[in-house]
Amino acid sequence: MKHDYTTILQMEEFAAAGEHLGVLLNELISERMMSAEHGAVEEELRISGAELLRRFLQGYLDKRAKDEPNLDEVEATDGPIRTQRRAGCQRTLMTIFGEVTVTRIRYGKPGTESLVPLDAQLNLPNDKYSDGLRKLVAEEASLKSFDEVVLSIKNLTAGEVPKQQAEQLVVAVSRDFENFYTSDRQTSPGLTSDPLVLTLDGKGIVMIPDSLREATKKAAENEKHKMQTRLSKGEKRGRKRMATVAAVYDVEKFVRHPNEIMMRSSEKDEASRPHARNKRVWASVEREALAVTEEVFEEALRRDPQQKRPWAILVDGQSHQLHNISVCIEKFKIKRPEIILDLVHVLEYLWKAAFVLHAEGSEDAEEWVRERALSILSGGAANVAAGIRRSATMRKVPKADRGPMDTCADYLLKYASMMQYHKFLDRGLPIATGIIEGACRHLIKDRMDVTGARWSVAGAEAILKVRSLRSSGDFEDYLHYHKGQELQRNHLARYATSPLRSAA
Repeated sequence: MKHDYTTILQMEEFAAAGEHLGVLLNELISERMMSAEHGAVEEELRISGAELLRRFLQGYLDKRAKDEPNLDEVEATDGPIRTQRRAGCQRTLMTIFGEVTVTRIRYGKPGTESLVPLDAQLNLPNDKYSDGLRKLVAEEASLKSFDEVVLSIKNLTAGEVPKQQAEQLVVAVSRDFENFYTSDRQTSPGLTSDPLVLTLDGKGIVMIPDSLREATKKAAENEKHKMQTRLSKGEKRGRKRMATVAAVYDVEKFVRHPNEIMMRSSEKDEASRPHARNKRVWASVEREALAVTEEVFEEALRRDPQQKRPWAILVDGQSHQLHNISVCIEKFKIKRPEIILDLVHVLEYLWKAAFVLHAEGSEDAEEWVRERALSILSGGAANVAAGIRRSATMRKVPKADRGPMDTCADYLLKYASMMQYHKFLDRGLPIATGIIEGACRHLIKDRMDVTGARWSVAGAEAILKVRSLRSSGDFEDYLHYHKGQELQRNHLARYATSPLRSAA
């Protein structure tokens, strides 16, 4: 039934809102405001407007309370039927407009926990903070420190969330992250034959001592440094716990020739380069690297369950990473994946070898690297390795100096099977891990490495989840899913008959 807005304002529940609306309108046309600058008017509306909306929300909740039916009994899943009815029970709810009061009927029985059907119908949280505040706290905390989050909430809303509660809210909001990505809504495979790219990396996060893994904690306790007030060159504090960063994405085939890879940046046509699509990135400091690697393969199989697309697994050559990937290939029976060593890591080894023979920054060093990189890109990693050793011997490089050259040669031989770049390029597959490097910066460094920050496992994990959701473009969908899970957990699971039926 529709009502004229003037009729609504005459309702008892909305009288306070109507009164405030009249005061606000009169203030707007007052002599003081008619001579004010626009910024002063804007601020007045921000403050008074929030109070107006708070009163409207309060009126709405009062109307819901007034219309709530009296039930003879409420049947619970724990057995006893609640027959004792107590009206007028109140709880507070802190919202983006300020604090409101929710009045409802509570049903109980001696020795049992009471049930409140209207709480379920409104999907109220177990704590006092509204969905709007929870969302804003999570968004703000994913970008800035919790001290700044508290200030942002104060400046952007009429609500209030203390720092400790803000930290707890982010943990609570992120709790359905894993289930969201394994839920039915996420299982539709994409209709494409483009390459499917899987990639992982690791990044350390500074933790509070109790949140370090046991081996790291012992190392931190036993560490000794040359100076007391600062670290000497090359020294590191053993205070980090390694987070595993993962990404799965689609990308169009991009066939290239080795010569195109080694062009100078000014010569490359970056506009024609295909961009990653349907990109999901995430990170975990709580779960072990193998568990995250399994999630990567599960995500890939959701996208390509029949394994009809080319799979490219981009790696940096870290042995533990390769072991986990090998375990998952066997576990999930992956048929023909291409494991591709990141070209940038290969170039780093070449540059270090080059600087043994040529001055840093010289054209000779650049040309030396370019020639060998082209050979590697053409499938000649083993030949390059042999040539580097010969060159060190023929030039009589002292044993004390030739270490980078031998290390580079060993690296090329060890991972030669993952450097079949000529084949990868011909199939249109990527050969560099720029996406995961960017994810490490975005998910971890830009937020977790702020000066002085030390994290608990739960706090760091929650922030990583929210940043992952936002980076992957899934935050809004996730919140909808999370609210449904909260409704089930906090309310519906306690009722034998759904209380939502009475919300007609």
